Amino acid sequence: MRSPWVNKLSVICGRGLPVCWLLLFFVCFLVLIAVFGSTFSNSFDSITFTPVPEIYSNYRRLKEQVAVDYFQLRTVSSGAGHQGELSLCGKERENYVPCHNVTANLLLGFKDGEEFDRHCEVSSLGKICLVCPPKDYKIPLRWPAGRDVIWSGNVKITKDQFLSSGSITKRMMLLEENQIAFHSQDGLIFDGVKDYTRQIAEMMGLGSDSEFFQAGVRTVLDIGCGFGSFGAHLVSLRLMALCVAAYEATGSQVQIALERGLPAMIGSFISRQLPYPSLSFDMVHCAQCGIVWDKKEGMFLIEFDRLLKPGGYFVITSPISKAHGRATSKKKRSMMLTPLAEFTEKICWSLIAHQDETFIWQKTADAHCYSSLKKNDVPLCKEGPDSPYYQTLMPCIIGPSSKRWIPIQNKSSSSDLSSAELEVHGNPEDFFEDLQVWKLALKNYWSLLTPLIFSDHPKRPGDEDPLPPFNMVRNVMDMNAHYGGLNAAFLEEMKSVWVMNVVPVRARNTLPLILDRGFPGVLHDWCESFPTYPRTYDLLHVNGLLSHLTSERCSLMELFVEMDRILRPEGWVVISDKLGVIELARAHATRVRWDARVIDVQNGDELSVASAMAETLSTGYLIFNGGRLNNENGGWLLV
Repeated sequence: MRSPWVNKLSVICGRGLPVCWLLLFFVCFLVLIAVFGSTFSNSFDSITFTPVPEIYSNYRRLKEQVAVDYFQLRTVSSGAGHQGELSLCGKERENYVPCHNVTANLLLGFKDGEEFDRHCEVSSLGKICLVCPPKDYKIPLRWPAGRDVIWSGNVKITKDQFLSSGSITKRMMLLEENQIAFHSQDGLIFDGVKDYTRQIAEMMGLGSDSEFFQAGVRTVLDIGCGFGSFGAHLVSLRLMALCVAAYEATGSQVQIALERGLPAMIGSFISRQLPYPSLSFDMVHCAQCGIVWDKKEGMFLIEFDRLLKPGGYFVITSPISKAHGRATSKKKRSMMLTPLAEFTEKICWSLIAHQDETFIWQKTADAHCYSSLKKNDVPLCKEGPDSPYYQTLMPCIIGPSSKRWIPIQNKSSSSDLSSAELEVHGNPEDFFEDLQVWKLALKNYWSLLTPLIFSDHPKRPGDEDPLPPFNMVRNVMDMNAHYGGLNAAFLEEMKSVWVMNVVPVRARNTLPLILDRGFPGVLHDWCESFPTYPRTYDLLHVNGLLSHLTSERCSLMELFVEMDRILRPEGWVVISDKLGVIELARAHATRVRWDARVIDVQNGDELSVASAMAETLSTGYLIFNGGRLNNENGGWLLV
């Protein structure tokens, strides 16, 4: 005998009972998935896993589809609705750089160069929108060809501005239809970059520029770097040369250097310190950088002294000597070098060489010099926390009391830090473990990215798919760099990539360790925009940062808009974080018109990597393809 509720159901469904049963079963199945999925996720988030990365080789697409389905069910079960895609900015925003609104700064009373400084407190875009590339934007040429030839439509510089950029630059660059070619390696060019760097090496007492590394010079801060040809040559010598120049609305040095695939960022020190810790660079180079040295009572030289390591070199090339000829007498040389000559003695620098227009000073490595400073000399700074995130310029110099006071000539000859050098940074116990984790993680990244790039990226006419590591990425921004382990892994795997290691200001300050390893890096507050031009990075790596920012004053949506601004068309974003944060990331990625690949959410021990925060381990993992090649479509273009 059938139960009464079955009889009632038979009356309701009539002859369509089997269909009704199937419908009821399907509804119950969806309810169970929603309930158990929520329970599973909550319990899953509370579990800590040991990171043991592995390389995927099978069932990639199937696992991705399962992960995508899982996220869609989670979204349905939580009742979250889809928010609309963000609108695209107009043509006037193609080269928009937040925090650098010169017109607004002038109206607010900033002057004497301070209007070009970074002022995020007065920068406002209004309605949030997505910055688009110019109409004639083209994908950069393959590395290393792209280092010497760029598309003129990718940078904001007119033909007239280009041709009026100086005699040396004219000889080093040629405008060929829609390309700008850098011929600094051409042996036919008189006084080219090779001759210039060889001259500097010989003035330092070296046989050639290939001996910079043996002399302790591994990291160079290039102030006002022109179009990056000096840095490009140093990079070919396996040195880290970071270009820093002030914001320019057109003809930007930083934008062109980054378009060539060279390390560069916007930086001005008219009133504030650069966001690098003290004692971080082996050489500061300034070629026709236009600095007026007698302004602000030598504060600019004091800032360079702060950044230079003991025994480091300050190289300046200036056309001032042309007015005096090749003067050799002490009196005439003093006239040429004033006010530099007098001031450098007050900060324990010594002029070691002078040839033509180039002068080289060396910062003393002798701690006794500072104890013999006179009353009218520059005073020593008092000990305090070294967090130079756009702090006001200091009227004092860093003395030898710092733990990092190690002459560059005493550094280990290898690229790895010695145990004594690690001890300066507190000898972090997880330093070597971190390196091993990232070596394995990088293999995962390359294993996952390679088939996606070669199968999903638009084909370039006449191009063959290159083998890794060529043409996949030229530069990477590690937005939460920790110890710089990802950078070290790239070097060990001999990838043709450089990494901008960003240390968040509210995280543990590991930037001194990163710079001592010879890697480019900077402090940054991710509640603000990064000081770079649009479309300047090929890959963004975000590990554990989103979890940190969800508890801050920051808006994740604004962060994703900023990431979209600095990402190149056809660029990639790799995010690893807690599962709940990954869900938010996927929703935000849809709004900025990225296409997402969810790689692993089932368990945390297949692809999770150590987060920058000790208490956090990644339990979710996303790969986004972002950037737009035109103003209508988001995501990537399938061919």
